[in-house]
Amino acid sequence: AIDWTDHEARLMKLLNTHYRADRFTLREQRDPSGLTDAMQRYFAGELSIIDRLPVMTAGTEFQRTVWQQLRQIPCGEILTYGQLAQRIGRPTASRAVGMANGSNPISIVVPCHRVIGSQGALTGYAGGVQRKQWLLQHEGYLPKSLL
Repeated sequence: AIDWTDHEARLMKLLNTHYRADRFTLREQRDPSGLTDAMQRYFAGELSIIDRLPVMTAGTEFQRTVWQQLRQIPCGEILTYGQLAQRIGRPTASRAVGMANGSNPISIVVPCHRVIGSQGALTGYAGGVQRKQWLLQHEGYLPKSLL
């Protein structure tokens, strides 16, 4: 799991929710499996680097299905929760998709920020809506002038 440094409590909750059965130990590492380097490259503008990162998540079958579909949304594009629900073959499950989106333990790498409300609103993001806006601008979906 990865999360914003100012969201340590959320990170611990995600780890306990998804990996409780598999004992885990938090330890500081310089560049675990190249993740630090990949994230630095992403923030420097090499956006597609996150698409090549291997991902292993625990969660319900529904959550994993949603998270896999999130990785199919290219940089610079968005979907609504309803469109994502349709993509997974559950057109009436927009709210459930939103809940799975909010339970994503690997934000940015599993790009939950690329999902918006049906009216185009930048709804919910664990790191805060301002970060969601920044990420969408960084990826070229929103004009930089909104910063």
